[in-house]
Amino acid sequence: MFREMRRKKQQIPDNEAIAILENGKTGILAVNGDNGYPYTVPLNYMFYNGKIYFHGASEGHKFDSIKNNSKVSFCVISQDKIIPEKYTTAYESVVVFGNAKIMDDKEEIRKVIYDFAKKFHPTDTEENRMFNINSDIKTMAMVEITPEHITGKEGLELYKKRNK
Repeated sequence: MFREMRRKKQQIPDNEAIAILENGKTGILAVNGDNGYPYTVPLNYMFYNGKIYFHGASEGHKFDSIKNNSKVSFCVISQDKIIPEKYTTAYESVVVFGNAKIMDDKEEIRKVIYDFAKKFHPTDTEENRMFNINSDIKTMAMVEITPEHITGKEGLELYKKRNK
């Protein structure tokens, strides 16, 4: 599942790439949009059981694009610090290439959205969480991205710091 990069020395270990996906909250989804133009959109997501999940309204540009072509990429940046005096950036990022599927099993969606809700509102009451899930699930679409390959990369400054 993990793919080697051209700049191999800056590739972060696989377990660190997974940790970035697990701990992240926002990523950039890239789909093949209208007329062959790439279309990217930032969104909240959850990495769960080796897959990426996000939800939204059941219609719109990203969902139309996924219906037309399931191949997507997804990027998460966990660290992004400009170092002006060196004209560089200390960063860590992960890029996932995979296939997106609009889920249709409402019970499966309910399980995923429950964990999604706990991730983004961990202090909510169980009663309120279930009320919101039950009222929103009727109009919600959930997408599951199954990774084909994943690469994690760190900027040269972080690489140097790690390998002192």
